[in-house]
Amino acid sequence: LCLFNLDSTDLVVNKSTEINVQSILALGELKGGIDPAGADEHWKTAQASLNRIRQALYQVGYSPYTFFVGAAIATRMAAEIWEQLENGTLNNAANLNRENQVASISRWLCDL
Repeated sequence: LCLFNLDSTDLVVNKSTEINVQSILALGELKGGIDPAGADEHWKTAQASLNRIRQALYQVGYSPYTFFVGAAIATRMAAEIWEQLENGTLNNAANLNRENQVASISRWLCDL
């Protein structure tokens, strides 16, 4: 998921669009799989993607907000997510099955 700060003339974004990194407000991963057995794998792939994003943008001197939204959150991954929230690696996270968490991250994204 990508949240950009673009004016109305820049609303079409595709593979060939050149984006000024300063227009990137937040980048996140949404994992909708509901099978608890696969939750850790979803988290691992999301985490790898977010790490690549952070590393690539860090190299150009930019650090947008990052977030994770998942439909299946296993206990071990919840601890890892919480740790990343506490140390600032992740800026926000939500469980799609928790209405209050979805509302909270939605407000956060709108406030950016």
